[in-house]
Amino acid sequence: MSETAKQAVDKLTVTPELAAFIREWKDKPGNLIMVLHRIQQTYGFVPREIAFDIAALLDVPLAKIYGVITFYNFFKTEKTGRNVIQVCMGTACYLRGGEDILLELEKQLGVGVNATTADGEFTIEAVRCLGCCGLAPVAVVNGVVHGKLVKAQVEELISQCCGTKA
Repeated sequence: MSETAKQAVDKLTVTPELAAFIREWKDKPGNLIMVLHRIQQTYGFVPREIAFDIAALLDVPLAKIYGVITFYNFFKTEKTGRNVIQVCMGTACYLRGGEDILLELEKQLGVGVNATTADGEFTIEAVRCLGCCGLAPVAVVNGVVHGKLVKAQVEELISQCCGTKA
């Protein structure tokens, strides 16, 4: 993250780069999705204060912005941990033990689903089908798919995030 972006996160303001990006996309079809992607890429989530700025800069109602944010699972309204662990709860994964994986993560990390550890290291998310049904149950850790998981592998997944061996 650039120094300008870090300062913007601290103050929760739109950076000059983001303002330029928003101006560039203002009159293009699909602009809101593109802007929200850029906002999330910059901040790691879509802060409420920034949503107000987007509404003003794009001249769209705030309700429309939140409609898009809450419709798509990709967008976050709260900062996630440095390591995001998504456990698939689609039918195949659920039937093959996805819930057991999720419960073990909650137990080992001490937080519930859709929550972040106090130290900001981990966020656990339950997500719907990831399209990896043949690998069920599946978890995605920082964008990397881990399939055919069993509870005994959860500690190793967590350790890999920390750069240590289980």
